[in-house]
Amino acid sequence: MTQSATKSRIQAKLLRPAKSDSDTPWAFVVLPKSASEKLPRRGRTTVEGSLNGHGFQATLEPDGQLSHWLRVNEALLETAGVSVGDTATLEIMAVEQEPEPEIPADLQQALAAAPKARAVWDDTTTIARLDWIHWITSAKQAKTRAQRISNACDMLASGKRRVCCFDLSGYYSKALSAPKAAD
Repeated sequence: MTQSATKSRIQAKLLRPAKSDSDTPWAFVVLPKSASEKLPRRGRTTVEGSLNGHGFQATLEPDGQLSHWLRVNEALLETAGVSVGDTATLEIMAVEQEPEPEIPADLQQALAAAPKARAVWDDTTTIARLDWIHWITSAKQAKTRAQRISNACDMLASGKRRVCCFDLSGYYSKALSAPKAAD
């Protein structure tokens, strides 16, 4: 799949999340399925693009409906001169190569304590590492997250290179979804 084959241009309404995880204002856009279908995967996918002509790079999240959603941070809202409720022109395309994901501190610690797991981790693909991190960080409770880190280290140490038992699109398990929009 070529990078240009993943390109989409859409008119999108910027939605306000009903619940926010921070005091910093942000908005989101749910991509139409036709745009998501052009992307290389239903799970997390890094794209480059523009919002009203202002460039950005971001990671799309799966919406649980075989599509994706984009978090638009305050800086991009300001740069693009848009607000929640506005309709904006969004252009996206998949990056040529996924950037190396940032490893959460608790996972880094666990991998440092498990040399066999770390060796397999280092030998996997960027996409596989992204999937492992997504599986761990999608846990809703600290106890579940800690258990997933432990399980990940055990699976990696045994030679398993890809996370199992996790629907990266959220479609079958409904584990992932776009935020609910405020009224």
